[in-house]
Amino acid sequence: MITLSEGEIPVIERRGDYAIIAITKHGVEMARKLQRAFSRSDLYYMSKFERGDETARGIQLFEGSVRLLFPALFPAYKGLIIIISLGAVIRMIAPLLEDKKKDPGIVVIDDKGEHVISVLSGHLGGANELTREVAAALGARPVITTASDVQGTIAVDLFGRRFGWEWESADKLTPVSASVVNEEQVAVVQESGETGWWLYSTPLPANIRVYATVTEALAAQPKAALVVTHRVLSPGEEAILANGVLYRPKVIALGIGCNRGTAAEEIEAVIAETLAELKFSPRSVKSVCTIDLKQDEEGLLAVVQKNGWAFETYTPEQLNTVPMDEPSDTVYKYTGAYGVSEPAAKLYAGVSQLALVKKKSGNVTISVAVIPSA
Repeated sequence: MITLSEGEIPVIERRGDYAIIAITKHGVEMARKLQRAFSRSDLYYMSKFERGDETARGIQLFEGSVRLLFPALFPAYKGLIIIISLGAVIRMIAPLLEDKKKDPGIVVIDDKGEHVISVLSGHLGGANELTREVAAALGARPVITTASDVQGTIAVDLFGRRFGWEWESADKLTPVSASVVNEEQVAVVQESGETGWWLYSTPLPANIRVYATVTEALAAQPKAALVVTHRVLSPGEEAILANGVLYRPKVIALGIGCNRGTAAEEIEAVIAETLAELKFSPRSVKSVCTIDLKQDEEGLLAVVQKNGWAFETYTPEQLNTVPMDEPSDTVYKYTGAYGVSEPAAKLYAGVSQLALVKKKSGNVTISVAVIPSA
C-alpha cells in the first residue's frame, strides 16, 4: 500500500516501462484490461477499489490524492497512461514538466474509454505511438494533434530515429519542423544511412526534395534542410545548417587489432585521431570489429561499452575468406589470420573497398569501412 502525503515522494516499485493510473470505478476496469494487454506496464489505482488479486498481479494500491503520486512516476517511466480528465491531468503534471527530451510520454483516456489523447512528448517521448497502441487495445479513437502526424509528413525530431540516427544539435528542430509543416521548400540531403525513412503510403510532399549532396541542396536555396551524413561538413557546406538539422547515421565500422593489454585510452585516442583525419563523425560509428582472440580484450571492451558501440568478432577462418590489400605473414604466424582490422571491417560492412585500408599507430592497427545505404 502506498500512502500519499504532502511533501513526500512516495516509494514505488517499478517493473515495466509504462505506468497506468486510475481513480474511478470505470477507470479501474479499463486499467485492469490494459495491464493485461501491455506486458511492460505497472498499474496503480486507489485502494478503495481493491479486488484481492492485486499482489498476484503486481498492482500497486494507493491512498490519498493521486496528484502526490506523479512526482515518483514522472522520472521512473517512459510513459504514463492516465484515466483521469484531461484538465485535471494538466494541472497535476504542470509543476513537473522540464523538457520534451526528458519528460515521459503522457496519454489520457476519458472515463468511458472512447478517446485516447496524446498529451505530452508525442514524438520524443513516444506518446503518439503509445496513443495508437492503447486506442487499438480499447477499441477507442486515438486523438493526436501533432502537425506532422496530422499532415502525414516528416517528423523532424523523429527522423531516422528507428535506425538509430542521432542529431548533432537540437537547436534547429523547432524552426525546421515549422518549415516542414508550413509547406516551405525543404531539402533532405542524404549521403549515407538507411533510405527507408518515408513511412507513409502517399508520395513525398511536393515541398520536400531529396538531394545527394550538400552542394546540390545549397544551389536550390531551400528554406530548411535535413542533412544525413557521417562526414564532418566543410566550412562552405555549413551554410546548409543555417536552418537545418544534421543527422548522424550509424554507418562506420572500425576494424581494430591491438597488442594484448593495450589500454582503452590508447585505443580511443587512435580512433579519435583516425576519424578526425578522415573527417568522419564519431557519432556515426556503429561497430568495432576484430578477431575472436580479442573477444576478452579489456581495453577494447571498455571502449565499446563506454560509447555504446556494437562489438563483433570473427574467427581466423572467416577473416581469411576476405581478399586483402595488405596480407601479413607475421600476423598469420601469431593469429592464424593474414589480417585483422582490414578483413574484419570489410566483413562487418559487407564491402570490398575501405575508407581507410590500414593504419598502424603504437599498439593499435585500425581500418575503417562505411556501411552502404540500405
